[in-house]
This record gives sequence, C-alpha cells and structure tokens, in this order.
Amino acid sequence: MKKFLTTTLAAAVIACALAFNAAAESKGKTITLSGKGCCAKCCLKETETCQNVLTVEKDGKKTKYYLVQNEVSKGFHSQICETVKNITVTATCKKVGDKLELTAEKVEVTAKK
Repeated sequence: MKKFLTTTLAAAVIACALAFNAAAESKGKTITLSGKGCCAKCCLKETETCQNVLTVEKDGKKTKYYLVQNEVSKGFHSQICETVKNITVTATCKKVGDKLELTAEKVEVTAKK
C-alpha cells in the first residue's frame, strides 16, 4: 500500500510539473478563438464602458474573453456594440485577476455555425 501511494504521489507531481510547463510555454503565443462577440456594456451589462467580449462555448462550458482596448478592438467595436455576432479573434491571451484578456491582432465577423 505504501509503495502504491508513493508511486501515485510521484505521478501526480510529474503531471502537475508538465501542466505548469505547458501553460508557461503557451504564454504570449498568438491564438485564434471563435465564438459569440458582443459588448460588455450594451449587451452584457457588466461594465460602465463599452468593451468587446468573446464568449466561447466548449463542452457545454462558456468562457468569456475580454478584449483589451487597442486599435484593432476599438476599430471593430461598432460591429458588435448593440448586437451579438459570430466572430473570430486572433490574439494573445493572459489572465488578469479573474478575467481572461485578449490583446487582439485581428477580429472578424464569421459565418454562422
């Protein structure tokens, strides 16, 4: 029993180390996500000012990504300010507090899935 617990603990430590390394390596890499785009103020009523939000649904779980206010995000905002559209965002992602933030390099409306 002692050998089994030691082996299980060692496997868990190795798995955690591998997961940490994978997360660290993906930091700063450009990713592309698709989902529903809308305004955090006008559609979601979550913020005091307009901000683009991408909601991605995977395996029944919804994840919100808030787009950082840069030239790309600001230039696209009028297309989703008071409506919801399918969009694709190419960006880098980071976690700030309890929110996921995307710094967009490209945002475009996509065909309905």
